[in-house]
Amino acid sequence: MRLRLPILALAAAAIFVLSAPVSSASAHHLGAAHAGPAKGLSIPGLTHGQMVVIAAHRSAILELAARQTPTDPMMRRLQGYINLQFFACMWGIVPGGVSDETSPFNECSHAYLAGARALLIHLLTMQGERAPIRALADKIELEMLPNNASLVMCRFSDEPFDTAEIIGPHWGDIPFHPISCLWFLGLALATAGCAWAAARWKPRHA
Repeated sequence: MRLRLPILALAAAAIFVLSAPVSSASAHHLGAAHAGPAKGLSIPGLTHGQMVVIAAHRSAILELAARQTPTDPMMRRLQGYINLQFFACMWGIVPGGVSDETSPFNECSHAYLAGARALLIHLLTMQGERAPIRALADKIELEMLPNNASLVMCRFSDEPFDTAEIIGPHWGDIPFHPISCLWFLGLALATAGCAWAAARWKPRHA
């Protein structure tokens, strides 16, 4: 029976990953379906090149916001949106979510990074010590210039976002995206391995 455990665990994990999320296809929206009026704060989209640079400084932007005094409702709403969107996009840990526009995680990555850029821009307009914020904004701008990063477009670059709408990955596309598919298969194998090891482990009795 113990030898069957890894197979059963792997099968269960694969079924969960590849079939369960498909039922929540409405968790993400497409650009055409998002043409209605905004329900929260509207966030402009960003180019693929901007996205890569902002991703490298997302944590720094959030740290500056955490130290900001005084705060305001717009800043807090953007912070909440970024955190929720980052969670919905699996914390950005799936390979290719930022760099590969064909990734099922690219649109949701666009969303939380667009939020991070909007937060940085808003911080520049707030009261308080601006020097660290201006320094980070200047650094980001300089990093975008060498490769014309701000001009690199992809299919989600012209898509606006809204703080009232959280975008999830395109779960149904995972089986057709080799990198994502292999990553989830590796996750399933690791989960199965841990379950198998836990089942075989026996505590030593004194």
